[in-house]
Amino acid sequence: MLYRENGQFKSSYREDQQLFPIRQDRIGILLIIAAAFVLVPMLASDYVYQAILIPFVILSLAAIGLNVLVGYCGQISLGTGAFMAVGAYAAYNLQARIDDFPLILSLILGGVVAMFFGVLFGIPSLRIRGLYLAVATLAAQFFMDWLASRAAWVTNHSSSGSVSAGKLSILGWHINTPMDKYLLCLIFLCVLGLLAKNLVRGAIGREWMAMRDMDVAAAVIGIRPIYAKLSAFAVSSFIVGVAGALWGFVHLGSWEPAAFSLDMSFKLLFMIIIGGLGSIAGGIFGAGFFVLLPLALTHIPHWLGLPLSTAAATYLEHMIFGGLIVFFLIVEPHGLARLWGTARQKLRIWPFPH
Repeated sequence: MLYRENGQFKSSYREDQQLFPIRQDRIGILLIIAAAFVLVPMLASDYVYQAILIPFVILSLAAIGLNVLVGYCGQISLGTGAFMAVGAYAAYNLQARIDDFPLILSLILGGVVAMFFGVLFGIPSLRIRGLYLAVATLAAQFFMDWLASRAAWVTNHSSSGSVSAGKLSILGWHINTPMDKYLLCLIFLCVLGLLAKNLVRGAIGREWMAMRDMDVAAAVIGIRPIYAKLSAFAVSSFIVGVAGALWGFVHLGSWEPAAFSLDMSFKLLFMIIIGGLGSIAGGIFGAGFFVLLPLALTHIPHWLGLPLSTAAATYLEHMIFGGLIVFFLIVEPHGLARLWGTARQKLRIWPFPH
């Protein structure tokens, strides 16, 4: 009964269209954000930051960006790793070629460059769809792999092909410790997650969903396909590009083209399938699942005294991921986010009959 909204009256359209119209949701989100910014830094160790929290936050941001394109606009993309690579290499080149270039601008402009790259490879979506569009975006992945490996200027003429991020500092804040890196990534996740949430709730988000559900009918009622599809590619690629820059600068520190391989693209796609297509929370749920499951398969058998080799844990991880993808596609296409939404709906009327 704690989740019922009895007595919470809305007297205007603005109040009815709030981001979180139920008071309990607003309080819960504020408590989660406060815990993430205050409680976690007080309790987490360096290992937890590096192995769990930083990858989780960055992958959540990338999954949210991909969900804008695939979940809300219905445009299948297999080139997410390429867009992350563009953001990372663009931010690196800005830092390497311009003295004392601000880190925050490097990360944001890395996203902007990825946005233009995404729009360029999103142009085929105006004429093709489905499997053919997936293949077209896959070309972006192969093109970026080739460019990073063959074009010396991308890596600033590095002989090994590997690049390293410089010192991280924003307005006098020296980001040296894992806690500082986590807080930086968390700030980006909160800001860009809020931006994405408001976009999908507005007119542009309704255009995306109309194109996803039936693009012919959407065009008939006056929605411009060229604007709706390319804007989805732009927003998605910008968020993914920023996530790629954070992945390279904050999580890896130094990287090579293999860090943003096709495997990363598939992993992000599986994240939003398991977490929930067409949901901002789905990207976060999917990223959490992908980060925690390998750790669980590594540590739980050890705690139980069961011998499990690294190779066996890897095979088991792939089997579980594959089985869950098939399960969610058949049983619950909207993923973990839909299960969470169903639970919330039941709490709103508990203990009365459903």
